[in-house]
Amino acid sequence: MINYSPRPSPPVAVFVLLSLFCLLASVARAQTPAAPSAAETQLALRKLSVLGSALYIAAHPDDENTALLAYLANERGVRTGYLSVTRGDGGQNLIGTEKGALLGLLRTQELLAARRVDGAEQFFTRAVDFGFTKSPEEALRIWGHEAVLADVVWVIRRFRPDVVITRFPSTGEGGHGQHTASAILAREAFDAAGDPARFPEQLRDVQPWKPKRLLWNVFSRQGERPKDADKMLSADVGAFNPLLGKSYTEIAAQSRSQHKSQGFGSAERRGASVNYFAHLAGEEARRDIFDGVDLSWRREPGGEPVGRLVEQAAREYQPSNPQAILPLLVRAHRELNGLLTSNPNLDAEKAGLKMWGLREVIRACAGLWIENIAAAPYATPGGEVRVTTTLINRSEYPLRLERISMGYGGVGSRDSWKTVNAEMKNNQPAQTETVVRVPADAEPGQPYWLRREPGEGLFQVESPGQVGQPENGPVIPVTLEVAAGPEGEKIFFQTEVSYRWTDRVRGELYRPVAIVPPVAVNLSERVLVFPDRAPKRVQVTLRSNVSAETRGTIRLKLPGGWTSTPASIPLSLKGRDEEFKAVFSVAPAPDASSGTLAAEFETGGQRLSRGFVEIDYPHLPRHALFPAAEARLVRLDLQRRGDSVGYVMGSGDEIPEALRQVGYEVRLLSDDDLENADLSKFDAVVAGVRAYNTRAALRRQQKRLLAYVEGGGTYVVQYNTSDRALEGFQLGPYPFKLSQERVTVEGAPVALIQPADALLNAPNKITPADFEGWVQERGLYFPSEWDARYQTLFATHDPGETDKRGSTLVARHGRGTYVYT
Repeated sequence: MINYSPRPSPPVAVFVLLSLFCLLASVARAQTPAAPSAAETQLALRKLSVLGSALYIAAHPDDENTALLAYLANERGVRTGYLSVTRGDGGQNLIGTEKGALLGLLRTQELLAARRVDGAEQFFTRAVDFGFTKSPEEALRIWGHEAVLADVVWVIRRFRPDVVITRFPSTGEGGHGQHTASAILAREAFDAAGDPARFPEQLRDVQPWKPKRLLWNVFSRQGERPKDADKMLSADVGAFNPLLGKSYTEIAAQSRSQHKSQGFGSAERRGASVNYFAHLAGEEARRDIFDGVDLSWRREPGGEPVGRLVEQAAREYQPSNPQAILPLLVRAHRELNGLLTSNPNLDAEKAGLKMWGLREVIRACAGLWIENIAAAPYATPGGEVRVTTTLINRSEYPLRLERISMGYGGVGSRDSWKTVNAEMKNNQPAQTETVVRVPADAEPGQPYWLRREPGEGLFQVESPGQVGQPENGPVIPVTLEVAAGPEGEKIFFQTEVSYRWTDRVRGELYRPVAIVPPVAVNLSERVLVFPDRAPKRVQVTLRSNVSAETRGTIRLKLPGGWTSTPASIPLSLKGRDEEFKAVFSVAPAPDASSGTLAAEFETGGQRLSRGFVEIDYPHLPRHALFPAAEARLVRLDLQRRGDSVGYVMGSGDEIPEALRQVGYEVRLLSDDDLENADLSKFDAVVAGVRAYNTRAALRRQQKRLLAYVEGGGTYVVQYNTSDRALEGFQLGPYPFKLSQERVTVEGAPVALIQPADALLNAPNKITPADFEGWVQERGLYFPSEWDARYQTLFATHDPGETDKRGSTLVARHGRGTYVYT
């Protein structure tokens, strides 16, 4: 039995590699483990000879220049990273209903998917994307200037880039205030990272680092030269890579197309694509962004023998017989291992990364397949994980699996190792079974930045060492000790435990094993609105994640004045995956109020109050999340007219449920309904967020919907954006023009332009108080021009700007009303 617990410190070389594995595992993860082609292996061999690095810095997912990242990682062969200051939590979602923290998790995974395509690594700060801002000062104030600067400095000191490149200038041309703030932070961090007096608390774990230079990746249109181009550095990121069979702009389009939640599917471009770089700080370059940077093994004391061996291996590599260079690679491994264990002047981070890459090339040349498959996708605190480890050496080169270790920390105490001593003959599987025990106090595998309630501008992170990392490290890391070659060179391969299954449509899939609560407690609603004193039905779904029977009691914790019937419900779950639906009747407080409802399941002295949801899209690995089993309670006196609403869902939103909460019957309208349903039976029809952008059927049936209005119906259209689908299209009964205008300050005053208008007075009176407690932006994508037959209801503006009146347009059309908001 192997304990799932922290281990004593391993040998230095293995410790360095294990820490790097935790950083690199995120990029390596996919739905199917990578099996590099001969060309990809040859490219990886070439990269082993290059020790340079470049860090690209911008504000959000999708800000990065994927063509440049692909060029740097694959043409120049340098270690390449993208530091996104935020995770994009404040953006919009075209493929689902995730928003806020869930959207940030989705966009994190999309960035990691993009990096698997372009070959770069991914990093973040703790900054929360709070939405669009026109001011870098506001961004830095909300984030906490010094706190987020410390994060950027930490990533630079950890990554140790030779060159830092910003996507945006610090002078505001990037438009979004967070864009400009990212450039300001890059400039400040460039100086601070090399100063031991700045953020000295970091120096327990990293050393000061001064990059060679800071550059701005200048904006330029395809085929156009920017002003002062003759004074700038340049690189053709449209170059063709014959090994990959693609240009870097083609790779870039595939990488950028992973940002599916943002609707950033991109066309593949071919031909020259010159990027330009303006010097900002550091040592100025004359011809190349890496001028003055030694990219070879000569930069590391004692590294030249390693460099000569990997260069020879690259020259002698035969795609049809890759195992022929394994003796050279194993010799290089011996040399590098000696450097890591004996040379105190070595840059252990850079050398350790090369050791990681070297071992992966050895795996590829041996055709060595490694997998650690769990019997189930989930494990619970105090439970066990049964793991089958399989290795297949698909070469004639002698390999022997000597030992295996599983658990946090990789290689650890002697008793954590399991001796195997299995010869791996050509194409003959070697297998071993291991049982890993999960400690009873293990926490569910919540993303590390979501374990605590975030502040206004920063996620709260428990361990400073986690800052910068894109996601949690492996739940159950695995270290395999393999003896290679006639002399039995010890090679440690780091992997992790996964779960594998076969989907009837998508084929074989993999996912990381997740630690989950023994019983998941899920509320059916996240917000409960009580428009009167009538009680509401609240359902709590409990699902067992353990095989044994679980007995306990579920209850609701409510604020004062609120009651539930019954007060608690005893229940029994017989085994894994069994569900129990507990139904309570919740009565609100008599007066207008708000608060929090929390569901809690008590069993065996434990109080469980975490749900279990999964984010699952075809382009991403499946990931689990464990939100608190809480719902917001709102009691207010709310009048309504009509009963039935037809809803046209767009890119995805939660308005239908909000309408149901206040008593409406809501029917989601299909494309067939838009064409054939009797719309007159609806008291109102509502088009969801970006419905006209995403629903071609809605655009085709525009005349029918406007006829519904003319006949006496009410049609409410939520915001859309200007795109090709809406070019020349008229969204309302009369013309209006969409724009990028927005009001970004949540608390910007809202003036009522037409206070006597019926829409502001019945059935509920609307006042400026209704705009208190706003979250994120006040409004966005306002129409900028409109026909005189539209009335405007509200005026609002950001500080220092003039009023914007296009947030809501109302037109009486025939006997009905059209509203665009």
